[in-house]
Amino acid sequence: MSTSAVELKFVATPEKGEVSALLLRPVKATHLLVLGHGATTNMRHATLQSIADRLAEVGIATMRYNFPYAENGKGRDGQAVCTETVRAAVREAHARAADLPLLAGGHSFSGRMTSTAAAESALEYVRGIVFFSFPLHLAGKPEIKRAEHLAEVKVPMLFLSGTRDELAGLDLLRPVCAKLGKRATLHEIDTADHGYKTLKKSRKSDEDVFVEMARVVKDWTKQIV
Repeated sequence: MSTSAVELKFVATPEKGEVSALLLRPVKATHLLVLGHGATTNMRHATLQSIADRLAEVGIATMRYNFPYAENGKGRDGQAVCTETVRAAVREAHARAADLPLLAGGHSFSGRMTSTAAAESALEYVRGIVFFSFPLHLAGKPEIKRAEHLAEVKVPMLFLSGTRDELAGLDLLRPVCAKLGKRATLHEIDTADHGYKTLKKSRKSDEDVFVEMARVVKDWTKQIV
């Protein structure tokens, strides 16, 4: 499937200024996912690249973007800056591809910032949130406080979580998703850790983990839109 890539900039917040973004759009795209990065990475990280490439293969466009701290190589921004950046990214994505239904989310930290923003007030145009490894808790410190805000999110949510994710124990994540009811869909990725590394010898499927996630996201979009 032919895909175009456009490098762009948008204003994250008036104080922080512009950040970089990359719009990857296949010719017959059906949706556009606003896709954020992990806490210690940026939009060009290999994990995000793999997610975007595989999504393009199933007809889902992505707009990857940096948070200001990743753009400028400084310490992590506060929550208010990050949630404002999410909103700015969503507005930019809609302006660039107003013909496509919008989804939002990201890997780990950015997924949580997306849902935090949506819990504060609805993200305009966004029809669903995709969590690539929702960071439910710190490694070795199981708790569910980070999930409390999810009750305020009004759009459907898809959780793509590895069975070896040290930041989202399934004994805690499963009940969290169950409590959210029909708004939440949990897809467990066999033997995958938080960064989607798998145990090839014991993994039951030979399907590439990123291909699997793209397939699941595509199927999920058919159910929510």
